[in-house]
Amino acid sequence: MKKLALVATLASLSAAALAAPETFNIDAGHTLPRFEYNHLGYSFQQHRFDKTSGKIVLDRTAKTGSVDVNIDAKSVNTGFALFNGHIQGEDFFHTEKYPSISFKSTSVKFDGDKPVAIDGNLTIKGVTKPVTLTVTNFHAMPHPMLKKDAIGANAVTKVKRSDFNMSKNVPYVSDEVSLSIAVEAVKE
Repeated sequence: MKKLALVATLASLSAAALAAPETFNIDAGHTLPRFEYNHLGYSFQQHRFDKTSGKIVLDRTAKTGSVDVNIDAKSVNTGFALFNGHIQGEDFFHTEKYPSISFKSTSVKFDGDKPVAIDGNLTIKGVTKPVTLTVTNFHAMPHPMLKKDAIGANAVTKVKRSDFNMSKNVPYVSDEVSLSIAVEAVKE
């Protein structure tokens, strides 16, 4: 019985020694941060950013990880070129002075070997606020075309524009903004 317990202990130590953090580079072609807000009560407008980069580090065995995302604020895409310029102005993203938006995690919460929430700091327009991204979908598997390990996820949170010095037209245009990101990343 003692020998069986010793073998089990050695096996678990061996598995723990083999487990290591894995680093994944964000796939810009399959990563799409979006934001949505209520426009004058008429509709919920949805816009996106077309350029995103960063890294995700996960150790699913140890249940730890980190997320570092950088969004090119100048890549905002409203579907209307004139409005793209308007939303990049001083009243909103002020991209001339603040060309990027960033999210840096402070902790990753797991359920089993899947991340379910990511706490971190979101920086928009030079203002940093803590947020929690709720992971609504997570999948890890070898990428069938790239032949490398890959991960994908969807995550959501809500913020207030006024917290980031972008309160023009509140309350007519909602202060609360829903943020969502579809992300795919490939192992280094």
